[in-house]
Amino acid sequence: MDQSAIHVLLIDDDISYAKTAQSHLKQFEGKEFKITWEESGAGGIERLKEDSTIDIVILNYYLKQKTGLDIAREIRTLKIDVPIVFVTTSKDFSVAVEAMKLEVDDYLVKDEIVGSILPRTILNVLNRAQLYKKIALVEKNKIIAQKKTEAIKEVVVTICHEFNNPLAAIKISTEIISRQKLNPAERAAVEELDKNIRTIEKEIIKLRDINLPSS
Repeated sequence: MDQSAIHVLLIDDDISYAKTAQSHLKQFEGKEFKITWEESGAGGIERLKEDSTIDIVILNYYLKQKTGLDIAREIRTLKIDVPIVFVTTSKDFSVAVEAMKLEVDDYLVKDEIVGSILPRTILNVLNRAQLYKKIALVEKNKIIAQKKTEAIKEVVVTICHEFNNPLAAIKISTEIISRQKLNPAERAAVEELDKNIRTIEKEIIKLRDINLPSS
């Protein structure tokens, strides 16, 4: 995390909790929090579409028109890559399970959000999100490297095949010529050609069997 303000989008129709959350998110351990409040799920969705600086969403389950689960589902459907912390007024295991299915990053009960719990939760979620992104990037680069290696190997096999066909024809022709009655100079030329053919064959085998790294 850098030293710039952490932009938090709070989606909650309870203005009193919006004020409470703001008091919880006063500067904490050198971190500054910027809060944007939307009282409806639709407003929160539009804000996410328009503002790419939002780092994390605090989403209340009990909203007037739609539940927090509905809003979380819309956010994921829209492929908006933002961590979500779910807050609710009651401990409902089924709601928690459904939230986790939607890749909600954490689940908090409002009455239990005291002191530094909210800012600590936000920082933990953002740190995990950063770690997951780094892991995903490593995996992506690994897959790209593997695909490149496979492509190179395919090109090598094609090249070897393209060399082998005409080389085989030249080799057969050389063997036929070598059976003919030749003067010393011609015989030396044919032997030199045969020697070169065998050298090329060895190099093609080396090329074909080259062990390319997979990453």
